[in-house]
Amino acid sequence: MGGLFVVNLGCKVNRVESDSILAMARSADWVADDMSDASSIVVNTCTVTGEAQKKTRKAIRQALRANENAQVIATGCAAAIDADELRALDPRVIIVPKQQLEDYVAALVPRDSEPVDHARLAANGADDVDDRFRASDSDSPTQDDAVAYQLRVGERFRTRVGIKVQDGCAHACTYCIVHTARGPVWSKPSSEVVDEAKRYVAAGVHELVFAGINLGSYRDGDTGITDLVRSVLDATNAFDYRGIPLMRVRLSSIEPCDIDDAFIDLLASSEGRVCRHLHIPVQSGSSKVLREMARPYDADRFVDLVMRLRARVPEISISTDIIVGFPGESDDDFAQTLDLARTCAFSKIHVFPYSKRKGTPAAKRTDQIDADTKRRRAEALRALSDELRHQDANRRIGAEELVVVARKGRGLTESYHEVCVDPKVPVGSMVRARLQLGSCVVL
Repeated sequence: MGGLFVVNLGCKVNRVESDSILAMARSADWVADDMSDASSIVVNTCTVTGEAQKKTRKAIRQALRANENAQVIATGCAAAIDADELRALDPRVIIVPKQQLEDYVAALVPRDSEPVDHARLAANGADDVDDRFRASDSDSPTQDDAVAYQLRVGERFRTRVGIKVQDGCAHACTYCIVHTARGPVWSKPSSEVVDEAKRYVAAGVHELVFAGINLGSYRDGDTGITDLVRSVLDATNAFDYRGIPLMRVRLSSIEPCDIDDAFIDLLASSEGRVCRHLHIPVQSGSSKVLREMARPYDADRFVDLVMRLRARVPEISISTDIIVGFPGESDDDFAQTLDLARTCAFSKIHVFPYSKRKGTPAAKRTDQIDADTKRRRAEALRALSDELRHQDANRRIGAEELVVVARKGRGLTESYHEVCVDPKVPVGSMVRARLQLGSCVVL
């Protein structure tokens, strides 16, 4: 018995962080296939909504029940906001700030020269780690070890790799507490991002996914997100014998106010090396609701952005996030959201029924929407999302796109549609294909 098991909740940034920690443990051959076999269980928590907070508590309780001997390490946003509440669930719950998680996990990994005292670590928490082990110690697993593991093992790591280039958010949307949980805005030095991208492309990774809480706010000196993407493209500007680029870049999500003409120009001129798919959260189609959410744009401005993108990049696929049932949202407000979704022709809509998050201005409002109304609106918007996704897939029939083969018989198009691929095409490869509905023909 022994090893690390990771439970991930929440956003794509959490997923990248969890994958990195798990890969670091795998590089030291210290992983568990099941919670019941683990000596340590990491729960990477989410707290974006009240519902997410409930799921966090449930996940921690499940980990405690699954293994009576393992320590349960709570990290992430909920651990930052409600540490005392989570710690009170059980004495075995250890709160480790995300900034210290790498060092903490490195200290847990048994070493022949000096076995780890789990009881002492549990008693002292993360604060005791720095004096004893550092992730940079030569005998401890490091993030470089994690990168090396990702490059040589595992289908999804070889094919598409996420890299966190930014963290934190300076906005304060009235429904959100993430700006408090994540702390100050942080950006990974551009030179480190470029070096890491070069290592990945040399190892055969074909898609690098930039992740961040507010990706468009990336800033390293004078380098913004557009400059960063351009630098990575320049550093990985290589093609195979078929004329297929060795690597493409995808942005996990970007706020509408962070998309400027320079970024659109780069997207339009990159010929698919920057994926012509953008996930742009809109949250509502009602300017009144957007104003009450403290979103820094109105519905007309968002539609104008989408039209400019489609004019410059006709092949683009645009997905989004929408919250339904925000306090005070009227039937007319929701109708405006449906109209905006149709106008923008989203390729996918992530639908979130509003859930009160304690500590946010929206949670204090007295004009909360009842659960039945939120459910009905969510169902209607999801039905529209399915319709629009089908339409987007239909309009791509006969078009050519680069497809990354993520697993046997399945690939991901540039436009972020999953398609069937001939099972004979090797996993981890990137191919040029003519799209059909739900499938493709490799050219």
